[in-house]
Amino acid sequence: MKEGQRHWSRDELVLAMNLYCKLPFGRLHQRNPEIIRLAKLIDRTPGSVAYKLVNFASLDPSLKKRGIKGASNASKLDKEVWAEFYNNWGDMPFESEKLRAKYEQVSLEELNQIAEDVVPAFGRTREVTVKARVNQSFFRSTILAAYNNRCCVTGLQKAELLVAGHIKPWSVDEANRLNPRNGICINALHDKAFEAGFITITEELKLRVSSLLFKDDSNINSTLFLKYDGKPIHLPTRFLPDPLFLRYHNKSRFKK
Repeated sequence: MKEGQRHWSRDELVLAMNLYCKLPFGRLHQRNPEIIRLAKLIDRTPGSVAYKLVNFASLDPSLKKRGIKGASNASKLDKEVWAEFYNNWGDMPFESEKLRAKYEQVSLEELNQIAEDVVPAFGRTREVTVKARVNQSFFRSTILAAYNNRCCVTGLQKAELLVAGHIKPWSVDEANRLNPRNGICINALHDKAFEAGFITITEELKLRVSSLLFKDDSNINSTLFLKYDGKPIHLPTRFLPDPLFLRYHNKSRFKK
């Protein structure tokens, strides 16, 4: 370490990891306003924050699979914080959001733009509701960033029309509700079709359309669904769908 430099603390790394999840891979640079903002919060340079995010990228297995190495000098604590997130998506997103609110000196509700009229006034019910909304917001941000705000089926790039869908449903697997490898960025129509089992994604990351939809070969059905059968999905830059979750959807949800 150069003279005058200080070690990164765990809290700083948790905040950096929070931001890493929310930014598209191509925006991990020191000119990014979000990186500049975090740098001011933790009294570091935008360049040092950007470099730390690239250190995290070197630990990302989805990037390694694409041949992208990132920086090569991740510290022991970098690896520990990465592992904390990667092995505990149930808790770490919320912890990191609480920490960000503390550094921003705002409430969790304000940080996540949660209107007061949509949560109970006080008590345990309020805590549970706020946590659920914070986690949902984090999951959406992470999934849309991983897919560069692009629908995995159609390639549509309009964030307002996209959702962060779950491969294995929220109600079925509590432990993986916030696991980004259990998420896909998809437009609202195809998300409904995915939930209903009319389409699925194979372990080879190709779209498969139910035979039930092939019974209607009208132009509209062909345009919306049939033409995508067998086509590869638009892949995320990070957090590739986990084959275990895809296998579950193929076997338990898909209407062959």
